[in-house]
This record gives sequence, structure tokens and C-alpha cells, in this order.
Amino acid sequence: MITRPNKKSVGTVRRDASIELLESRRQVYVNRGRRALLLRLLTGETATADDVRAAVQLPETIDPVCLGAVPRALARAGIIRRAGFEPTSRPDAHARPVSIWALADPNAARQWLVDHLDIPEPPPAHEKAQRLLPLGGTVE
Repeated sequence: MITRPNKKSVGTVRRDASIELLESRRQVYVNRGRRALLLRLLTGETATADDVRAAVQLPETIDPVCLGAVPRALARAGIIRRAGFEPTSRPDAHARPVSIWALADPNAARQWLVDHLDIPEPPPAHEKAQRLLPLGGTVE
């Protein structure tokens, strides 16, 4: 029998790096997803990625894959736990398995919601550019 050293696989390292990138670049939507997930779990129900996708409205320019970063930090903090798997209900995902999440620590979930209020939408790019123009709004 071959034993492997206790090292992260290349796939795990890549997955973790991708999730960290999504968390930093799509912070508004990941935060909203975490809030939606916890609010649902606090009702006593379980939840999946399908529930988060249904609860968080994303602009057309934002890939919903960013919501894959939602459960990781909550699970690592012991606030939620994986309760199993079920096929996704989204037809475009071809019944692939998704995690079923359950609440592990209701008090920590409530505190997380207090500490992580909703983050306002970032202004559209054209509004950012407009704010950089001098008063009067034109460049000579």
C-alpha cells in the first residue's frame, strides 16, 4: 500500500485560490449570498447553492460562479455544516450534486449577520468615470 504525504493536491490549491479571488473581486455578491444562506438556515431549513442563486440577484455582467465562494468561510468558522448532497434543481447544471447546508451554530450565525451588513452595489463604470471629470462634466 502506498501512503501519500498529507499535502494539499494541486486541484485543492487551485480551487482555494479561485475561491479567494472570487471572494475579493465579488465581495458584494458573496456577502449577499452568505447573508441569504444564513437567513434561510435560521428559519430551521437546510439550503443549497440553488437557494442562494435564487435569493441573490446578480447583474448580467456577473458570472453566478462567484456564489460558489459563499459557504466556505461560514463552514470553516463552524457556523454551518455540510448535511449531505442532492442533485441541483437548475436544468443548466445537469443534475450535478450540490451540498446541502445546515446550521451548526445559530448564535454565531446571528452575530455574523450583525457584523456583516449588506454592502452597497458598486457604481457602474460610467459613473466612476463621470466622478473623475472636473465640475461641469466635460473635458476640454
